[in-house]
Amino acid sequence: MAEPTPGGGPVRAVRRRARALLRRFARHPRVAPLVERLAPRSVRTRTTLAACASVAVVLLAASAAVLLLLRANLERTVETGAREQAQVVARLAADGHLGAALPLDHGTDFIQVTDARGRVVAASQNLTGRAALAPGTGARDGHDTYDLHALGREHHQRVTTLTTETPTGPVTVRVGASLRTADTAEDLTTAALAALSALLVLTVGALTWRATGRALRPVEAIRAEVAAIGDRDLDRRVPEPRSDDEIARLAGTMNAMLDRLEAAGTRQRRFIADASHELRSPLAVLRTQLEVARTHPDPEVRADLVAGALEDTERLQSLTTDLLLLARLDAGGGDRPDEPVDLTGLVRTTALAGGARPHPVTLHTPDEITVTGNALWLGRLLTNLLDNAQRHARHRVTVRLSRDGGTGEAVLDVANDGPRIDPADRERIFERFTRLDDARSRDDGGTGLGLPIARDIAALHGGSLTVRDAPDGTTFRTRLPGTRG
Repeated sequence: MAEPTPGGGPVRAVRRRARALLRRFARHPRVAPLVERLAPRSVRTRTTLAACASVAVVLLAASAAVLLLLRANLERTVETGAREQAQVVARLAADGHLGAALPLDHGTDFIQVTDARGRVVAASQNLTGRAALAPGTGARDGHDTYDLHALGREHHQRVTTLTTETPTGPVTVRVGASLRTADTAEDLTTAALAALSALLVLTVGALTWRATGRALRPVEAIRAEVAAIGDRDLDRRVPEPRSDDEIARLAGTMNAMLDRLEAAGTRQRRFIADASHELRSPLAVLRTQLEVARTHPDPEVRADLVAGALEDTERLQSLTTDLLLLARLDAGGGDRPDEPVDLTGLVRTTALAGGARPHPVTLHTPDEITVTGNALWLGRLLTNLLDNAQRHARHRVTVRLSRDGGTGEAVLDVANDGPRIDPADRERIFERFTRLDDARSRDDGGTGLGLPIARDIAALHGGSLTVRDAPDGTTFRTRLPGTRG
């Protein structure tokens, strides 16, 4: 007869033990490199394996459910037939009409009736002359399933047992129905489900592999193009797919980044060329002055040459300071300034400082405007604007600080009554080392970096610097956010 199924506790213990052994095996020094080498590395392979594994798990659960339902339905049908046969035999026994040989209905394998002392009272023809059957193990609800050897070969049976009273005493009726048909149907269904599941998993794997390959082909093209782009090939761009999906947006983002890199590289090369040009001229003049002063016999001439050399040295020092500040601003200037700055006091102090100026400064400021920023850099911004205004003004310079009632921004206007700037040149003057035709001379002390530095400082504070026409000249307007009254 069939052995009872092991309990869940020992099974779980065996599974835990097996998993522990597998983990130890995978961590073995000789096995770990092999496992790592065999592990899938490509997204395409991992995606395909994940899809196949997911489908396989779902199919396994669905197949198990189907088989369980099929088995339960087939066993219920067999059990119903055996119980009906047993009830018929029990009624015959109770009425005293039980014969020695009992006929078998369709689907019933054997019938045996025993009395209270275990003697066979009646049986089906295939059990005639045989001893009473031993009760099956694990009996439940009057029936059991076990392997029966009484018929000369093993049959997986569903045995239904009934006890009834007869005129001669109680008897026990056992009716056995073979589960061979149910087992065969279950085996065929299992084989069919296994074949269909394998076919479905392979189909899903093939489709996933193909779809993933087509989806990743543009990514590989982008990667190959980016890998081929060098520091001298920043004009190249990655191919952008026509689809409006994540890969197309990735390609667009990569091209936008390449645009920024190309623009930054162009600015850097132009800046280096301009800086070299700006430094070469004063250095050549300085060297000439020093060489002439060293050999000239006239002390007064030597003194004039040395004085000129000192002026050029100061210009070089100022230019170097501006270059270092620009480099720091290009690098982001560190953390964004976040200290409260009394902009009103800073404007008053800066506008009135600096000693004698070529033109008077008219100052218009409110009682108090506070912004968030760096006082040193904001002072440098105003100083650069004032120096530029003094160089180009005819008679006067006006500084006006106000607050925009709509946005709450601080508005700083530095105006001069000099020549107006042509609209086509209003952005060009903020390029580094740019001088307009009427400001080409280096004798006025300009380096061509004051306005670019001022705009970079404004941008670092989250503001802006623009050029506007004034009634009698030009106004440089700075707007700084985050003000408080």
